[in-house]
Amino acid sequence: MTLFEKIKEITEIQATSGHEEKMRDYLEKKMLELGYQPEFDGLGGIFVVKKSKASDAPRVMIASHMDEVGFLISQIKNDGTFRVVSLGGWNPLVVSAQRFTLFTSTGQEIPVITAGMPTHLTRGGGKEIGLPAISDIIFDGGFTDKAEAESFGVRQGDVIVPQTETILSANGKNVMAKAWDNRYGCLEVLELLDFLKNKELAVDLIIGANVQEEVGLRGAKVSTTKFHPDLFFAVDCSPAADTFGDENGKMGAGVTMRVFDPGHIMLPEMKNFLLATANEAQIKTQYYIAKGGTDAGAAHLANEGIPSTTIGVCARYIHSHQTLFSLDDFNQAQNYLRAIVSSLDIKTVRKINSNA
Repeated sequence: MTLFEKIKEITEIQATSGHEEKMRDYLEKKMLELGYQPEFDGLGGIFVVKKSKASDAPRVMIASHMDEVGFLISQIKNDGTFRVVSLGGWNPLVVSAQRFTLFTSTGQEIPVITAGMPTHLTRGGGKEIGLPAISDIIFDGGFTDKAEAESFGVRQGDVIVPQTETILSANGKNVMAKAWDNRYGCLEVLELLDFLKNKELAVDLIIGANVQEEVGLRGAKVSTTKFHPDLFFAVDCSPAADTFGDENGKMGAGVTMRVFDPGHIMLPEMKNFLLATANEAQIKTQYYIAKGGTDAGAAHLANEGIPSTTIGVCARYIHSHQTLFSLDDFNQAQNYLRAIVSSLDIKTVRKINSNA
């Protein structure tokens, strides 16, 4: 498969927080095909442990997250429409007039759209249109009434996930898709596992994907407790702000060097290691000051403290149906991850840990 074909396959999978089973099944299938035996934590995170022959090998975790942003049904109205709570962060302005799939607890997949008020209804003293609250947005599956919706198995607590087609940009350099946050990371860990199949490392590598990142970095708290790594690398996608006049996060500018976010500050020795590795491997990087967090924010506080960072890329318009991202950024991050795992040994890990 080409890289674009792999991206199309993985981004069109629909799996939101707490309901990651479709993504987990996909990862498990791919891991088994590569010859690995995956392990699971209690919330459903999936990981492969690749042991080193070195007797003193430190433990290094590289983790994506499986969940994409979505919604959960909070009300079924008498007219058969739904109201929701959000799973992850949504700008209400990007939610209306879009297609979704409703997944029922009985396994039904039901097409749903969100209401977009026609301009006709705003004329001549019609309704004022302001910024809606997520709880006010109408989700409509075309049911006659509540009883009909329930006859199709719809219940409170069912989830609704964006549906869209992944396509290549006209210049062939970029992709338009949903869920690059964080199918980017899921594809990266699979590609890394493929690269490492017949390679020996100086570290025990724990590589896979967490659940429920979008709702509070929950899965990372569980997986770091289970596997007890010495270092933690999140593999995650962040918002590019370049088309909004902000150079902090530019699509196509390479891997993000996330030195700060509200829940995490990169430790000096981690930064030194990342910069030296990027320089030696000739990886394009960009400094990034984030307003949101990644699983590194949970991991660095786990156990007795785990030095952590994020190997990330930027994408435009994330947490929406239509995200735009660079194929070259993916390749830069892929080469960077290969260089990182190849460079780590007990001496390097101890040096990164020397901040304590």
